[in-house]
Amino acid sequence: MNKIIQPNSPMTITGHTRAIATLGLPLVGGHVAQFAIGLTDTVMLGWYGVEALAAVTLASTYFFVLFLFGSGFGFAVMPMVAAAAGSGEDRQIRRCTRMGLWLSLGYGVVAMPALIFSRPILDLLGQDPVIAEMAADYLRVAGWGIFPALLVMVLKSYLAALERTQIVLWVTLGAALMNALVNYVLIFGNFGAPELGVQGAAIASFSTQVVSFIAIIIYALKVLPEHALLKNFQRPDWEMLREVFRLGIPIGLTTLSEVSLFAASAMMMGWLGTVALAAHGIASSLAGLTFMVHLGLSNASTIRAGNAFGRGDREHMARGAKVVTVMSLLMSVIATVFFLATPELLMSLFMNGDDPQKPEILAVGVGLLAMAALFQLVDGLQAIALGLLRGVQDTTVPMLIGVFSYWGVGITASYVLGFVLGFGGIGVWSGLVLGLGCASVFLMLRFWGRVIGTVGVAKENADPS
Repeated sequence: MNKIIQPNSPMTITGHTRAIATLGLPLVGGHVAQFAIGLTDTVMLGWYGVEALAAVTLASTYFFVLFLFGSGFGFAVMPMVAAAAGSGEDRQIRRCTRMGLWLSLGYGVVAMPALIFSRPILDLLGQDPVIAEMAADYLRVAGWGIFPALLVMVLKSYLAALERTQIVLWVTLGAALMNALVNYVLIFGNFGAPELGVQGAAIASFSTQVVSFIAIIIYALKVLPEHALLKNFQRPDWEMLREVFRLGIPIGLTTLSEVSLFAASAMMMGWLGTVALAAHGIASSLAGLTFMVHLGLSNASTIRAGNAFGRGDREHMARGAKVVTVMSLLMSVIATVFFLATPELLMSLFMNGDDPQKPEILAVGVGLLAMAALFQLVDGLQAIALGLLRGVQDTTVPMLIGVFSYWGVGITASYVLGFVLGFGGIGVWSGLVLGLGCASVFLMLRFWGRVIGTVGVAKENADPS
């Protein structure tokens, strides 16, 4: 175990707050911009037609599930690069980033058949044949974007870990603007372009991902030539590949299990009817938007904890962890005030004022936003805890905690409260709160009790169990 380095002049709480804000705000902005890409697709395809919207919603969900699992390798690169930067090991930075790129490419090859030949899988999932065929057409084009999308994830993690978060923000903002423009041109056939509908949305998605990759790799090679990421890229580094794989698989599974909790809740709300599902969609979109703040702070906590881990500086890590947790709690309080004080106003932003079902949707949605207030608190805490644990490269036990909390507690409680006990949509969302609350408690205990309290910081013990 490394000796714990106690700094001569430890950073103050104000210093930590300033450093986390400087690092985290661009990451928050990047996540909001990424969220805006999906929102733009939804709005424009909603203008084009209900069937097109349903097909691309189905296809995007399908793509997203496969992408999230593979993104674990990109997420694994972030704490590894941060730790290497903290200990001044430039060679380690290059090694783990390269192998993250390798594993992402390999995963893309494995995932492509499921994207190209998605129609039979969608049929097996009981989807409407017309919608399934349109979704499959979309995936045959947009599915190729999994390669640049995963590579961009690795490079964003690499740059963010080196605290170059501004470029992450600008690339994502550029991608959001390009996606909106190409969608507008190709979906509707504007400016003399052919009207391609769903195919236009697929081309826009793929093009945006390719351009994002080109922009970010050019930046990385020009601004950080000392890392020479592509020099002798074809050479395998089996030791580092195994290390990135070891960290990345649990991260991917944790992310996938959390997303599946929300997917299951959407399915259950669908059982309650169109009005309940519509209210759920609006409330979850509002909660998802505010969650982008917590996600950006979580990424910042990974980087800061990774740096301290690389230096063996436990005191710095503990103080920074307290600061980022308080920042997340404050954002939860702000979101809670808005959700409880102006629920009808927030819900109305997503609805046509003349919609005859608007009063029913508002009646259900107001209750769901009240649950979203509780949701914010526990969702933010579990995101911060996961970020801190990834910073010290502890991913296996958090994965087990996540699977138990999201599936064992969350999905089960949603079904029991919503249907067995008859609480409906409020019951389903109560299950979400319980699942995320369970995760937040056990993950925080893992970090403060196991990592900070007893193990400390040691590179040789990267994944304590």
